[in-house]
Amino acid sequence: MTAPGMPIDPSVLHLPRGDLLLVVDVARQELAVLDGMMEWTRFPVSTSRLGLGELVDSQRTPRGLHRVVERFGERNEIGSVFVSRKFTGEVLPPAAWREGEGDRILSRILRLAGARPGLNAGGAIDTYQRMIYLHGTNHEECVGVTPSSHGCIRMTNRDIVALYDRIRDREAWCWIG
Repeated sequence: MTAPGMPIDPSVLHLPRGDLLLVVDVARQELAVLDGMMEWTRFPVSTSRLGLGELVDSQRTPRGLHRVVERFGERNEIGSVFVSRKFTGEVLPPAAWREGEGDRILSRILRLAGARPGLNAGGAIDTYQRMIYLHGTNHEECVGVTPSSHGCIRMTNRDIVALYDRIRDREAWCWIG
């Protein structure tokens, strides 16, 4: 039985007790944060403009269960710009978080690794090797409205910081579908 408003029943994932689950509902462009079957909150997101898919270089958002394996930006100011998961020294002001030039990774990064060999882990379908993240963006105008990423899950900068802080000391998984 699916939890109310969830595209998947979290109990079928058999996650370790105490771990958090981030559920990305691609159809709704929304992320729910679950602790067991209890929902903490929901955030708007923006997934790939090309839809779902696992293949390397597809620029699609990978499906299925993933683990949050790396976290970047904890001590950085909101609006911090990252390239290859490293802070560039640049911090964009809030006015540049909407309809910005280019595609920037801002504020925080939660890096995902596929948890299902043959679906999203290993070979040409490996989420970790594809560098799929949840991250802040300079295109907040699309978040919750339009799929617009190149495969990652974009969030507003305030929301990715709030999510990062909420899951900071917890193991977390992400189900995308």
